[in-house]
Amino acid sequence: MATTPLRRDAARNWDRIVAVARALVDQGTQLQLNDVARRAGLGVGTVYRHFSTPEALLETIATPCLEALAAHGEQALADTDPWRGLEGFLTHTVEAQVTDASLAPVTAAPVDALPRTTALKRSLWSAGATLLDRAREAGVVRPDLASADLVPLMCGIAYAVHVHGGDPSDRVGTAHRYLATLLGGLRATPPVS
Repeated sequence: MATTPLRRDAARNWDRIVAVARALVDQGTQLQLNDVARRAGLGVGTVYRHFSTPEALLETIATPCLEALAAHGEQALADTDPWRGLEGFLTHTVEAQVTDASLAPVTAAPVDALPRTTALKRSLWSAGATLLDRAREAGVVRPDLASADLVPLMCGIAYAVHVHGGDPSDRVGTAHRYLATLLGGLRATPPVS
């Protein structure tokens, strides 16, 4: 479906709204459209014309991250090594979780404001499930691990990093260390000969 390009002033306003909202999310501030309008120096009506709800604005902010993760999912699915594909996808996922504050609330939301968000989330869940199924079928992960286990495990790592990860500059390294430990526990034990 083609969309009409925004007028130059409308595009500037959209960019300003998104930039202000991104900064608020990165600071841990809950989005309120009136607050975004005030901080962006725009009228409330202008913000509401672009984003009907705070959820729509938050999803717009998260979209680049979701798109990047979906692309990583496609790359991982193309990898012929089932373990490497799964490990790479989970690595990109945990890095995104600890570096993009918009990701967790958007992926945890039971209802999406934007159809694009729903499509991207489905793509991510599907990629994770397929990668895990391939790894299980290849015998490289524990047979008792279900695809429904991946999301809580990854969320657990992200939560642990946010609570115990130290300085924000250390969070990606801490996430990698926690993920390596998790992946070690996911590996199937080779049969004893």
